[in-house]
Amino acid sequence: MANWRRSLVNAFWALDRTLGGQRRPDRIQKWVGRHPIKAGLPPALFFALFFWLVSDEEEPNNLLFAMVGGLVVGLIFCLVAVTERLRQRRLKRLGIWGGC
Repeated sequence: MANWRRSLVNAFWALDRTLGGQRRPDRIQKWVGRHPIKAGLPPALFFALFFWLVSDEEEPNNLLFAMVGGLVVGLIFCLVAVTERLRQRRLKRLGIWGGC
């Protein structure tokens, strides 16, 4: 079981290298890695407002639907920002990037 998991992890990192995951982060990637909540809040608010505007007027739970939809989108953006933080931590550990 451990060998299967290890080969899956190795395949993920090989794909990451192929897609450019070992390049130094840009300025916006550094900011997103440092501030994952601030990166997720604006899209969450935007999509909550969008879902609220496109919902049906007669629907009694349209505000609840909009808030849940915005929360889901915000959580997705925050999770992507956290993975960027982890990628930057890995780049520091490998000595590819100094962290400045």
